[in-house]
Amino acid sequence: MGWLAVLLALTCFLACWSVPARAQSGKSATVSQLKLEQADDGVYLNAQVQFELPNLVEEVLEKGIAIYFVAEAELYRERWYWTDQKVAQAARHMRLAYQPLTRRWRLNVSPVPITNSGFGVSLNQNFDTLPEALDGVRRVARLRLGDISEIGDEGLHPVTFRFRLDTSQLPRPFQIGVVGQADWNISVERSARLPLEKAK
Repeated sequence: MGWLAVLLALTCFLACWSVPARAQSGKSATVSQLKLEQADDGVYLNAQVQFELPNLVEEVLEKGIAIYFVAEAELYRERWYWTDQKVAQAARHMRLAYQPLTRRWRLNVSPVPITNSGFGVSLNQNFDTLPEALDGVRRVARLRLGDISEIGDEGLHPVTFRFRLDTSQLPRPFQIGVVGQADWNISVERSARLPLEKAK
């Protein structure tokens, strides 16, 4: 019953914010860096995303509700006689949560969706402040796309990168409450033809 009461209270909280949230413009995200690297064990994508967390989302975090981000990448092989062929894809799922007892922020990172039943195989990092934790979310480092034998090492590689705040993993009352609220629309997509650089 405790969790039910919290969710009901937070649903009311979101409803009260719905009017001003529509009046404000959403915080757009941008991709400031996108790079392909070849290492001994495969091909990796490094990306840097720039965005600011709206006050509403930050307040929800501070009330103990986790939020989720997803970074996705697709790599193609150019074909002059047909549409480009997708040769690699990868995703990174991130769960950001505030730990009231320790007053620290925890970031879970996994190649598969993170569910409430367990974090599975994931990397856990703890941060003292929210800005430090958000830096970890914004920096998508070493996202493995595949082996060099599958991708090839010549020419430019068409890459599509997507990043978003995943509201589908919020508790059910929140999924209803955030509909139409610009503050929850943090997403960006960027496509580029990238050279394959040697990892330093």
